[in-house]
Amino acid sequence: MAENPKVLLLIESSREFGRALLTGVADYTRFHGPWSIYTSPPFFKHPGGNKRLLARMKGIGIDGIIAREMDEMDEIKAMGIPAIFASTIAPQKGLPEHAFPIITTDNAAIVQMAADHLLDRGFRHFAYCGYDDIPWSRLREQCFIDRLATAGQETHTYAQPGARTKRLWENELPLLARWLEALPKPLGLMTCCDDRSQNVVEAAKVAGVRIPEDVAVIGVDNDALVCHLTNPPLSSVALATERAGVEAAQLLDAFMASRQSMAGQRIVIAPTHVQMRHSTDILAMDDSEVVKAMQYIRDHLSELVQVEDVTEATCLSRRTLERRFLKAVGRSVQEEINRMRTERIAQMLVETRMSPVEIALAMGYNSVDNMRRFFQRQTHRTPLQFRRESRQP
Repeated sequence: MAENPKVLLLIESSREFGRALLTGVADYTRFHGPWSIYTSPPFFKHPGGNKRLLARMKGIGIDGIIAREMDEMDEIKAMGIPAIFASTIAPQKGLPEHAFPIITTDNAAIVQMAADHLLDRGFRHFAYCGYDDIPWSRLREQCFIDRLATAGQETHTYAQPGARTKRLWENELPLLARWLEALPKPLGLMTCCDDRSQNVVEAAKVAGVRIPEDVAVIGVDNDALVCHLTNPPLSSVALATERAGVEAAQLLDAFMASRQSMAGQRIVIAPTHVQMRHSTDILAMDDSEVVKAMQYIRDHLSELVQVEDVTEATCLSRRTLERRFLKAVGRSVQEEINRMRTERIAQMLVETRMSPVEIALAMGYNSVDNMRRFFQRQTHRTPLQFRRESRQP
């Protein structure tokens, strides 16, 4: 292998998923390179298609490739170039493994995090909106249906029109608006990705459906540009995609050095947390005293709030509150305090550069050891382990 490997990256940078993968690759090469990086216009827009592009890259003497899944994977295999592909669907039981290592997402875990977030908001009606012709969207839909079924809830699903012309956004918009208008409310809705959440919000405005009061919307990828450019801003499941980029670069480095087959190896992108924004910032519960208790916990997460403090924020006795809280939320008051505090600490670990000491102080602990012990009891990982597994430190 050349001293400076020539690596072709065919990953789009227009969305958070691709940008995060590329960032992880860049972080790895900064410390373990240098690599000579080759990119191109988005491969699906390249003049002459992928075959022409790959022929040109073969002439350059490419040593390795990290790319989105494409039709020419067999050709790349024949060329003998080590490659890793971001695949839409992981190999299923009973089906053959991919010919290359793949980067895939843990769709079941992603969906469970989104569904639990909506359940925690108190919703009892649910829906899913995705893309019918995209496999990973259909897989997430089925996982969402299955997760809600375990909670005894039914899921309403949006079916796209069959005709290609009717799927043009200007034609699909009124169809999606009518679907939203007809759904039972209040309702928690998951989309396959943040772009689809943006579609739902736009259709809701046409239908006169309020978000989040009538329909709370959560997507996937935590694409900050999409989430913040939408009004109201979108809640989303954040993924450890940057970490996967590091792991992909590390695996490709070993692949290029050994030239031994690594088929079947998988880099699985796990969800890290829900980034809650206005699109799900609501509590859809009938019990107003439980809502008061939940709101008090959320408003005082930077303090070491106790059950007695929560009780005093309501008009109930502790015993009555505990009974009604368990009925409405499915957890005790203390369990909810612990869950919310864990979620907030996890968010700061992933989304900020704050040290554990700074996070401990921000969360009201008098020592970082107390915060570490609490977080480890809840997650079975130390704060630094959680940060390391979620992103590059």
